[in-house]
Amino acid sequence: MLAGTVLAIAEASFSRMTKLRVIALRQEGRRNGALLEEIERDSASYLNAIHLAVMLVQNGSAILVALLAQHYVADLGITLVSLGFTIVYFVVVEAMAKTFGIQHSDTAALAAAPVVWALGRVLALPTRLLIGLANVLLPGKGLRQGPFVSEEEIRSMADVGHEEGMIEQREKEMIHSVFHFADRTVRELMVPRPDVVALDLDQASMRDAHATLVEHGYTRAPAYRGSIDQTEGILHAKDVLRALLDDGAEASLAAMLRPAHFVPETKRATELLREMQHERFHFALVIDEYGTVSGVVTLENLIEELVGDIAEEHERETPEIVSLGDGRYRVDASVPVHELGEVLGVELPHERWNTVGGLMFGLLGSIPSEGEETALMGFRFRAERVHGRRVTTVLVTREPGAPAEE
Repeated sequence: MLAGTVLAIAEASFSRMTKLRVIALRQEGRRNGALLEEIERDSASYLNAIHLAVMLVQNGSAILVALLAQHYVADLGITLVSLGFTIVYFVVVEAMAKTFGIQHSDTAALAAAPVVWALGRVLALPTRLLIGLANVLLPGKGLRQGPFVSEEEIRSMADVGHEEGMIEQREKEMIHSVFHFADRTVRELMVPRPDVVALDLDQASMRDAHATLVEHGYTRAPAYRGSIDQTEGILHAKDVLRALLDDGAEASLAAMLRPAHFVPETKRATELLREMQHERFHFALVIDEYGTVSGVVTLENLIEELVGDIAEEHERETPEIVSLGDGRYRVDASVPVHELGEVLGVELPHERWNTVGGLMFGLLGSIPSEGEETALMGFRFRAERVHGRRVTTVLVTREPGAPAEE
C-alpha cells in the first residue's frame, strides 16, 4: 500500500510538470531540482517506468491479499477481503494520493525525483522491451515517437483551466485562436477587392495620393495603371509626406513605389506570416487562380485573427454583429461566416462561403434584393441593405426550435 501511494503521488505530480516549471524550480535552487530537470529531458521513459511499477505493485498487492485470505479465511471471506482491499486501495492510493500529488505537484515531484530516477534506471530495459513488443503487435508497428498531445486535448485543457480559474477568458480565447489561425487561408482574411483603396498612377497627383491616404487612415496603398490587376508597386504614406516636404506637389508617384508582393488565395495564413517576418513586408496583394487581384492582406489582418480587432486611435468602434433582442441580429455582410456561427451557436458552412454576404449569395443563387429572405439551420437571413450588386447588412432571425445561443 505504501509503495502504491508513493507511485501514485509521483505519477500525478510528474504528469502535471512542464518543462518551464521544472527549469524554474531548478533556478530557485530547490532540492532535487537538477535531478528533476534531468528526468524531464526524457520524461516519456520515466513515466513509462512509473506505469510499469504501478502495475507490478497493484498486481502484487492483489495476489498477496488473495493468498493471505485463502490461508486464513473461507471462500466467502476471500471475496469480502478482496472487495475490501479494492475499496481501500482505490480510496487511499487512486483518490487520496493522486489528489495530493496534483495539489502539491511541485513539492511531490521534487520529493519523488530520486525514486523516479531509480525506477527509470532499473526498469529501463524491461520497459523498452515491453513497449517494443506492443509496437510489433499493434497494426502499423505502433508509435515511433513518444507520447503526444492532440489539438483537441490542448483545447480541452484550456477550457478546463478557465473553468478552474487558472487562466483568464482572454487567454483561453487566444489559445483557441492559434488553432483557428492555423486552418485559415489568405482568402478568408483578406480585404476584398471592392473595399481596396488603390491609386491610379495615370490620374492621381501627389496631393491626391496624400489626401486619399489621410482620408482612409492607411499607411500603404497599391498603385496601378488602368486596373488594379496591373499594380506596379506599393505607395507608402511616409514616402508621400517626405516627397511633399522635399520636392513639393510635382514629385513623381511612380518613382517612389516599393515592390509589390503577390500571394495566392489558397496560401495558409501561417505561411504568409512567416514569409512577412522573413522578407520584412507588411502588405500583399491576393490573386486568384486566374491571376486577377481579389483583395489585399496586411500584417494587421493576420495579427487581428490571433488577438482580436486592433482599433486605431482615430477609429470609432462600430459593432459588426448587433443583438436586437428576441433572437434577432443585425450583421455586417463582411463578417466572416465562422464568427457569426460562434455567436449563433451553430456550425455554419464557412468552407464554401467566407462572409455572411457570400452566404446570402450562395443560398439564394442570385443577387439579393432588399428584403429578400432565405433560411438555413433554423435561422432566417434577410438582405436588409443592398448597394448595387453588393449586400451590406443582413438581418438574422432565430426561428422557433433553433439551437440555443452559446
